[in-house]
Amino acid sequence: MPSNEEQIRALVERWAAAVHEGSLDGVLADHAEDMVMFDVPPPYEGVRGLDAYREIWPPFFGWQAQGASFEVESLDVEAGEDVAFAYALLRCGTPADFAADPENRLRVTFGLCRREGRWVVTHEHHSFPLVGTAEPAPDVAAAEAEVRRLHRRWFDGTAAKDLDALMDAVADDVISYEHDQPLRYVGANAVREVCAAGLAASGDGSVAWDVPDLTILVDGDLAVAWGLNRVSVSPSGGPPIESWSRGTRVFQRRGGAWLMTHQHLSYPYDPSTGKARTDLRP
Repeated sequence: MPSNEEQIRALVERWAAAVHEGSLDGVLADHAEDMVMFDVPPPYEGVRGLDAYREIWPPFFGWQAQGASFEVESLDVEAGEDVAFAYALLRCGTPADFAADPENRLRVTFGLCRREGRWVVTHEHHSFPLVGTAEPAPDVAAAEAEVRRLHRRWFDGTAAKDLDALMDAVADDVISYEHDQPLRYVGANAVREVCAAGLAASGDGSVAWDVPDLTILVDGDLAVAWGLNRVSVSPSGGPPIESWSRGTRVFQRRGGAWLMTHQHLSYPYDPSTGKARTDLRP
């Protein structure tokens, strides 16, 4: 039977190969449900739980598919009977990245525990060394994943009818173009009133909101997200109601956190009647 060190070495090498191949199932394998990851970019409190860890990888795979590499260069393992750690240096970057800085390496540390007879990763810590005094450029793929997680918190907050969760990451000076008049809502308090009215309209029933085709672009400290908003309301004792509209949201990274500074929502209108079309479906 392989030694503990050999088992862990094989586990880390499988993980790195899965990342390189873009295999999400392979990346998640051998990770604990309650794992915590400290990634290169924010959130500063880390990526907590396997579901949050799952969400960071698709944008990274998209970036990697453009020609980036992800290869283990060195791997060291220290293993006890039930607790172990491993640390590795990896080549992670595009040909242009390595042309500009050939020696740069991604540093990864793993904390592992033996649970139910098998080794699982309970902690990961990724970092690049800081070169010079300038702030390192944010990782675009990781920033996109962070904005996507922000939307997920909004979707979950809607289903829970948690007004505070809906106001999470809304800037105090936000400008929102809502479906209803007036022409614009200025400030977080005004947007909060709109959100509160929307939740109240569902009464004792349930409400859900998501953006199935959510698209996100990130450039430095600015991000824009757009897609079709799907809102589903199931009134108590009545038939469900579903509506679709267009939504665009603009974010700024302030103090290391992404905040929505502008929102634009609209329904298409019928030029022959001048009335909004709330019955359209994608």
